[in-house]
Amino acid sequence: MALESLMQDKVDLLKQDGTRVGGLQASVQKGKIFTFAKEVISPNDLLIRTTSNGAEETYEVVDPVFYEQSGGIAAHYQIQVRKLGVPEAKQHVQSITYNVSGNGARVNHNSVDNSVNSITIDSDIQGNLETIRQEIEKSALPPEQRDEALEVVKELKEQFESGKPKKTIVSALVGALPSIATISKAVGAIAAAV
Repeated sequence: MALESLMQDKVDLLKQDGTRVGGLQASVQKGKIFTFAKEVISPNDLLIRTTSNGAEETYEVVDPVFYEQSGGIAAHYQIQVRKLGVPEAKQHVQSITYNVSGNGARVNHNSVDNSVNSITIDSDIQGNLETIRQEIEKSALPPEQRDEALEVVKELKEQFESGKPKKTIVSALVGALPSIATISKAVGAIAAAV
């Protein structure tokens, strides 16, 4: 009888990084799981078996010993495992660490996100935008042009607050600002910031 015929169980491998490999042929026994799986199995990974009656059993890998092919026996794992209780298994499965980065980055897993993002922009950029806004407000521009110019400043601020200002958009917005001598230095600094 071939050893493969003894592999009557199906298990899912849940790696520590959250990767899940399903449907691995295995033989689940007390304190050990045998499998011909080709995937690398590491300590603290989880092996999850769903029984024919729908119950789920979770095993934590303690010592995964890999044996190379020998004679008629294919390469395989003989894995020492520890069976986890339901609360403990849920904690292990839910304690996966997600590493995300960037402005506003977040992960919601079976939850509602009520958080608020606060993104601050560089103080030099913020100061230059404030200088431009103040100079436009006290300029002799007609009210309609002044309002349009202030709208451009608002759009510039939003670009920088996004965390990833687009150079083409910033350049177009800077080009749309009125030619006022007192803002030329601040405008140049804004254009150079992207």
